[in-house]
Amino acid sequence: MGRLLSKCAVWLHDGKQGTCYFEPANPSAANLDRDTRHHGRVEQNGPSAVHHAERAENFCIPRSPRAGWKLALPLLMIACGMLVECTMGPNYHRPVVNLPTNYRGQVSTSPPQPPTASLGNEKWWTIFRDPVLQQLIHAALKQNYDIRIAATRVLEEQAELRLTRSNQFPTVEASAGLLSERNPKINSFFPTYKVNTAELDPGVIWNLDFWGKYRRETEAARENVLETVWGRRAVIASVVADVASAYFQLRELDSALEISQRTLASRQASLRLTQVLAKYGSASLLDLRQSQELVDTAAETIPNFQQQIGQQEDLIRDLLGESPGPIPRGLPLAQQPAPPGVPAGLPSELLERRPDIREAEANLMAANADIGVAKADFFPNISLTAIGGLESFALNRFFSFASAGLYNISGSATQTIFQAGALRAGLELSQAQEQQMLLTYQQTIKTALQQVSDALIAYQKDREFLKQQELLTKAAADADRLSFVLYRQGGASYLQVLTSDTNYFAAELNLAQAQLNVRLALVQLYQALGGGWQP
Repeated sequence: MGRLLSKCAVWLHDGKQGTCYFEPANPSAANLDRDTRHHGRVEQNGPSAVHHAERAENFCIPRSPRAGWKLALPLLMIACGMLVECTMGPNYHRPVVNLPTNYRGQVSTSPPQPPTASLGNEKWWTIFRDPVLQQLIHAALKQNYDIRIAATRVLEEQAELRLTRSNQFPTVEASAGLLSERNPKINSFFPTYKVNTAELDPGVIWNLDFWGKYRRETEAARENVLETVWGRRAVIASVVADVASAYFQLRELDSALEISQRTLASRQASLRLTQVLAKYGSASLLDLRQSQELVDTAAETIPNFQQQIGQQEDLIRDLLGESPGPIPRGLPLAQQPAPPGVPAGLPSELLERRPDIREAEANLMAANADIGVAKADFFPNISLTAIGGLESFALNRFFSFASAGLYNISGSATQTIFQAGALRAGLELSQAQEQQMLLTYQQTIKTALQQVSDALIAYQKDREFLKQQELLTKAAADADRLSFVLYRQGGASYLQVLTSDTNYFAAELNLAQAQLNVRLALVQLYQALGGGWQP
């Protein structure tokens, strides 16, 4: 009579179920030889025992690794052949754009400079030389919320790029397991048995990028990163221009307030003189009322300017990312640098320097790569799966591949047969988006050319206006002085004094506004030429 064995089900790695026979744990049962027990055999005491032992060996012990490599070799050769790049979709080429040779409104500089010299190539601190303004811009570059938000968008797209790029590489996984099981004796046919197993299974899954889908997705993700980088630079240039413009406006309001306070003091002195003249009959009641009118006109402007100054300071503090508060002052508005002529450079340089143009081009490049992704969806998805490992019922043979090794290598191809036109619609969608980005890119270039031309014209004409306003203000000051002298000597009516003083007050305010317009035009020209974002 053969020795009594216990039976258990074992699920093999290929999904089939096998049967193994083990030594009963019952002390009354015959003990199997240790070496025989490791190999799943029993000693010959009957044909049935030998038959079951051979079945256990066939199910539990894998075949030789040489046979596995013979089966895996064709799959490996196929995989190597598929590594040859085959990228779907068009490669990007920068669109041809008709550009003028010069900007409208561009004037020659003195001294003459090379054609490639441009105000947009200069660092912002060489344009805005007020030390206080430079400190404000430095603070804004560190603390402005728009810049910080734009920086987080760059980090977001960089992480998205790494996620997308990971699809090009295999996924390697591993699993390990230990099992120890003991069941009690049920009856003489199902004695007590014990099972101890160990398993280690590393695996590789690789979706082959044979059609270049993942490469195109990575290309699009890379362009999205570039788009956020240039977007951040556009925000930086905008913040620099906004801080400079707001600071110049603040200094103009300071000048206007100083003019109003000085005018009020002068008119109050004139009112006191008129009151003395009226007391002794040398001035009429009308003269007295007109003098009082001048005082009240100047006085009412002061609270208005003070209100605007406080609000302008809060605006600058907001650009700095700070709470509302006062702003330090630097050079007066009239002393802020404003060169007579600025080099504009060549229009073709805008394609490389302006952040919004580069941002639009990055979007176009990403849309172009998306066409390749949509085209690759028409072709099969090819993947390889390789799983290998060790499995044994004896730990002393666990690391012996010849006796405990197992493997599973497979390849698959999945092809979409019917999707009711979804693939074709996806391709048409990506092509339409690419055309939209192309038109946006061209529109951005045309808008940039217009902004540069407008800024050049504005800067030149504002400077001409400033010169005339300076002459007008000087003439108004002389007329105001002469009319008051004649009035005191009885050679002019107080109406002439009223008119001259009103004209002079308005001329001074207009002069401060003209000085501001020149500085604002310089800021707009600098930003239009793509300056301000350079580190």
